[in-house]
Amino acid sequence: VQLQASGGGLVQAGGSLRLSCAASGRSFSNYAMGWFRQAPGKEREFVTTISRSGGITSYADSVKGRFAISRDNAKNTVYLQMNSLKPEDTAVYYCAAAASVSGSRYPYNYNYWGQGTLVTVSS
Repeated sequence: VQLQASGGGLVQAGGSLRLSCAASGRSFSNYAMGWFRQAPGKEREFVTTISRSGGITSYADSVKGRFAISRDNAKNTVYLQMNSLKPEDTAVYYCAAAASVSGSRYPYNYNYWGQGTLVTVSS
């Protein structure tokens, strides 16, 4: 599976962005999907995950209520809608695919990674 993340950019605090991750290769619907992020000087951290069918989602406490993950299996794409952005959301955001039903909060459970897209939130 090849993953291509897009949609990052510069936004003011309180603004919104929508990230997309397009998948190609093996059947997209066989993979749970996740978003992780990595800020400068910090470790990669879990943001959210969605099950293969899209029926189960999970969020980090830091983004719960502000971010929403969704997927369109017909378009082989997973989305991350980010609202009420804060400067601490600034990071490179990565999408990842896991050969499991419901996804995981742990990076080592993911089989494929996209190249990342930079989100910068100004105060």
